Amino acid sequence: MTARMLAILCAMGGLSAAISMSADEYRARRAKVQTRLAEDHGVLVLYGDTEDERGNLRSRFFQEPSFYYLTGWVEPGAVLLLAEDDEYLFLPARSEIRDTYTGRRAGADDANIKTVSGIKNVLPASKFEITLFQRLESAKKIYALLNINRTSKLKKLVGARPIENFAPLVFPLRQVKSKSELAMIQHSIDVSIDAHRAAWARAASGLFEYQIGATMVNVYSDAGCERSAYPPIIGSGPNSTVLHYNRNDRRMDSGDVLLMDVAGECSMYAADITRTIPVSGTFSKRQRELYDVLLGAQEAAIAAVKPGMLLAREGEKSLFKIAVEYLNAHGKSLRGEPLGKFMTHGIGHHVGLEVHDPGLPQMPLEAGNVITIEPGIYIPEEGIGIRIEDMLLVTADGARVLTGALPKEPDAIEKILHARKR
Repeated sequence: MTARMLAILCAMGGLSAAISMSADEYRARRAKVQTRLAEDHGVLVLYGDTEDERGNLRSRFFQEPSFYYLTGWVEPGAVLLLAEDDEYLFLPARSEIRDTYTGRRAGADDANIKTVSGIKNVLPASKFEITLFQRLESAKKIYALLNINRTSKLKKLVGARPIENFAPLVFPLRQVKSKSELAMIQHSIDVSIDAHRAAWARAASGLFEYQIGATMVNVYSDAGCERSAYPPIIGSGPNSTVLHYNRNDRRMDSGDVLLMDVAGECSMYAADITRTIPVSGTFSKRQRELYDVLLGAQEAAIAAVKPGMLLAREGEKSLFKIAVEYLNAHGKSLRGEPLGKFMTHGIGHHVGLEVHDPGLPQMPLEAGNVITIEPGIYIPEEGIGIRIEDMLLVTADGARVLTGALPKEPDAIEKILHARKR
């Protein structure tokens, strides 16, 4: 990472230089894409996000994830052009009026712009079209992010020439995390765990869900995270059964379970953690019964994680199937129905620059993937929803739990909750 980009990210997210990305790592990523481009005689056109797309008066600007993955560039309006033998970064013209409101931004005419960007050729955006036409003289394929606005913009330039999805070039790279990426993800996890512990210390009957959410967001914001990785889900009682509930406006009661699916995004890398606790400090007999079954299902799925396994719902190597079969074998609803019926979502997903990082459930896992394992039971008629979500690194022969510092055994949870009252 260049000095300017490091400074920007430090300001954004309190990024430690010890876990920052080097310019060489971004360069190596682009080189891997260029190898594919050489095989296909293609070019890649990747538009960075604009402020209209990733920021407005209510939200600050955040870069398009794959653009950031290849460049580390965090300012809006840039365009990346990769050919098999060259690379170009095009920057929008500077505006004194805009700079007055949002601060000075880099320009193609800055004296040290190549060093700042880490990219060989940095040109003004006005040179993009002519440079693209020059590269297309020998190119057979054009790759781009297939987005309605961006594809329309590019089609106006290239006419009838077909544009192919860039995903096969970039997404496989994003799925396998580097050491520096893992360090950044772990930082997001660690401060998110601190947020969960703070919530456990505060949760009590009579408080509103949003008060717990505010406590959690404050913890990882205070640690330098630039935003929540997703809208915080704080569901108590009946709200715990709603998968993506995020109104967070109910007053909690002592007999409720409290499901908290909350995590921060620090220096562009997301965490994703869920724990479910009893508001009173002690699980009821039924809550404990369901919790124990769900924890067993999660542990069974985690034990099976290794390269070649699938997040898909079906198949001999399905982690979802392992969890559901465990639920069906170990518990029932009050009506006698197998508990697997009440696991109404998938078993997990990839995590990285996006909380749902690229990676289809049907794709076999491989070493270096970071995934979640998050079985859940949601029974509206009982007012009980329980989800336990951990993040794992897939290793050569299994997996390592990255979120293990946050307890999930019911005895450990109750011990912590009881200690808060002393």
